[in-house]
Amino acid sequence: MGTGQVRWGRMSLICSSLLLLTSLAAVSAVPIDKDKAKVKVEPMEEEQKSQSADTGLFYDRYLREVVEVLETDRHFREKLQTADIEDIKSGKISKELDLVSHHIRTKLDELKRQEVARLRMLIRAKMDQGDDTGMDHRALLRQFEHLNQNNPHSFEPQDLDLLIRTATKDLENYDKTRHDEFKRYEMMKEHERREYLKTLDEEKRKEEEEKYEEMKKKHREHPKINHPGSKDQLKEVWEETDGLDPTDFDPKTFFKLHDTNSDGFIDEQELEALFTKELEKVYDPNNEEDDMVEMEEERLRMREHVMTEVDLNRDRLIDLQEFIRATEKREFLEPDGWETVADQPIYTEEELQEFEKQILQQEEELKRKADELYRQREDLQKQHEYIQAQKQELQQVVQQMEQKKLEQQQPVPPAVPDANFQQGGDQAVHLGSQQPLPPGHLPEAGVPQSHPVP
Repeated sequence: MGTGQVRWGRMSLICSSLLLLTSLAAVSAVPIDKDKAKVKVEPMEEEQKSQSADTGLFYDRYLREVVEVLETDRHFREKLQTADIEDIKSGKISKELDLVSHHIRTKLDELKRQEVARLRMLIRAKMDQGDDTGMDHRALLRQFEHLNQNNPHSFEPQDLDLLIRTATKDLENYDKTRHDEFKRYEMMKEHERREYLKTLDEEKRKEEEEKYEEMKKKHREHPKINHPGSKDQLKEVWEETDGLDPTDFDPKTFFKLHDTNSDGFIDEQELEALFTKELEKVYDPNNEEDDMVEMEEERLRMREHVMTEVDLNRDRLIDLQEFIRATEKREFLEPDGWETVADQPIYTEEELQEFEKQILQQEEELKRKADELYRQREDLQKQHEYIQAQKQELQQVVQQMEQKKLEQQQPVPPAVPDANFQQGGDQAVHLGSQQPLPPGHLPEAGVPQSHPVP
C-alpha cells in the first residue's frame, strides 16, 4: 500500500469512516457511469474527493487536521497500518503519541490551542446571545468530550484517545440522527397536508384525498427491487453499470472494481453507490409522486442492512474476506423480499398527534415572542420619536443662541449728523479760529446793521 493510499487510511477508516459520510441534505444519487474494468482510477483524485467529504461533526475540521498531522509521522503511520481495530478503540494506539517527533507534537499542540480558542469563542457568543452572564464558560467548555479541557495548551495521548472515542461514538449515532430527522420530516409533511385540507370545502377536500391516494398508488407501481447485497442486485450492477457479461460474474473481481480508491476496503460511500440502480427503479426526480428525501432514506437503509450482514468486525468497512464470506451465504443466493420506505409505517398516529402538539406549542411560543418583539418595537419607536423631538427642540435653541451671539458681536455704525447741525458746527469752528475782539465790537456778519431814524 503506497503513501497516497495510506494517507487518510487506517486512522480515518477506524474513526467510523471519517471522510465518507454525507450530509442528510444531499439528495442526489452517487452515480457509477464509468466502466471500472477499463478506467484506471487515479489515487490522488480519489484522495482529494475523500478529503472533501464532511463527517457532519461540529469538530470535523479539528479531527481532519489531527489525522493529517499524525499521518505525516512515519512511526505513527506504520503503527496505524498494523494496529488492530480494538487496540485503537480501547485507546492503546494513543500511547504511541509519545514516540512521534517533537515537530509533530508542536503542530498538534497548536491545533489543540486553536480548537480550544474556537470553542471558547462559540461559548462567549452563546452567552452573549442569551445574556447569561452568570454562567461559567469553563464549565461549559467541559461539555465537549473530544479533547481534554483541563490542559488547553498541549496535545497529549489522552486527547487522541478522547478524539477517537468521541468521533466513533458520534458517528455511530449519526445514522440514528438521520433516521429521526427523516421521521420528523415525514410527520411534518403529513401535518401540513392535514392543515391544508382543513382550509378546503368538502368537495375540494374529497378531490385532494383522491389525488393523494392515487399518487401513493402510482409510486408503488415500480419494477421489482432486488434485495440489497444479494447476488441478483450485484449482478445487475455488474451487467448494467460495469458493462460485463452476467454469466462471468466473479465476487473477487466485483470487489476490486468497486473499491474505487484501491485501499482494500469497500467503504460506506462506495457501498451506497452500488444501490443507485435499485433506487432509480423507485424514484424519479421528474415524478410528482416521488420524494427525493425518501430516496436518500432508502439508500441509508440499504447501506445499514448490508453493513449489518457483511461487516463482521463492525468497523464500518468491508474487506475482501468479509465480502467473499457474504457471497457464500444462503441469503446471498435466495434473499427475502425488500420493503421500501413506502411499504412500511414510519410513525404511528399517536406519534403524529404528539408531534402536532409540539408544533402547536412551538407556534404559540413563537407568537408570544413575536408579540413581545412587536411591543418592544413600538416602545422603541416612541422613544425614537421623543428623542427626535428633543433633538429638534435643542437644535432650535442652539440656533437662537448662535443668532443672538452674532448680533452682539456686530459693531455699532457711527451716527450721521444733521445737515443744519453740520453747518452750524462749521461756523463754530470758523469763529473759534478767529482772534478775540475788543469789548464793544461784534463781527459785522453776525450783527444786523442799524439804520438811523429819519
